[in-house]
Amino acid sequence: MARWRTLTRLAAVAFAAATVGGVALAAPVSAAPENSDVTPFVVGGTPAAQGEFPFMVRLSMGCGGALYSPRLVLTAAHCVGRTGNNTTITATLGVVDLQSSSRIQIRSNYVYRAPGYNGAGDDWALIRLASPATGLSTLPIATSTAYDSGTFTIAGWGSSRENGPQQRYMLKASVPFVSDSVCNGPSSYDGDVIAAEEICAGPLSGGTDTCQGDSGGPMFRQGGSGLVQVGIVSWGNGCARANYPGVYTQVSYFSSAIRSAATSLGG
Repeated sequence: MARWRTLTRLAAVAFAAATVGGVALAAPVSAAPENSDVTPFVVGGTPAAQGEFPFMVRLSMGCGGALYSPRLVLTAAHCVGRTGNNTTITATLGVVDLQSSSRIQIRSNYVYRAPGYNGAGDDWALIRLASPATGLSTLPIATSTAYDSGTFTIAGWGSSRENGPQQRYMLKASVPFVSDSVCNGPSSYDGDVIAAEEICAGPLSGGTDTCQGDSGGPMFRQGGSGLVQVGIVSWGNGCARANYPGVYTQVSYFSSAIRSAATSLGG
């Protein structure tokens, strides 16, 4: 079972030439993070409109993320190496088309990986940008379980089918909440989900899911005064398979730790 939604397992992360609408894309190539296990994308999605999700971030190692603040990107721990100075990551922001001439690109200068991360659980991290991403909305995080059910939105540039190519254009989809008892049941993950800190979402019939290249991206829904992030793309068994919904880091569980880390990073 694939623990992470990553581009490759135990290999350098690189984008081969992808094909979208019959057009070969020159995809960025970057060194793999220290823990290189980066895979998810949006299966069963539709194109997102320009400006629809201005907080979405594409990271050069092949992951997604969301703007927590103008200088901080919230992503998955398995997308990055250890905590410390890091100038190797490029964040692309402000566009649905990664090749758009209006895209914003900013380098990282520091990575904070959840201190409890050991390959299972605690799958969150913050990337500090060298300069603020101005003029773009940020995505507030859930600080209670009030929004941890219902219907969620997922979005990203990952594959649109299992083991398929990365996407040039952002895709989006809606996925329903799946209870811990069902997701951890014998017909699904059979106890592999860490119920206290992970949340499952996706139709049990399959067909819609995040996938390779979507790791670290946000899962969000309408909150009391706008969109709120409830999950971080983490792992799953393949992509969009029946009885195997996507598994996401439950942001509300880590909200205090995320806010504390963000404060320490000046964000």
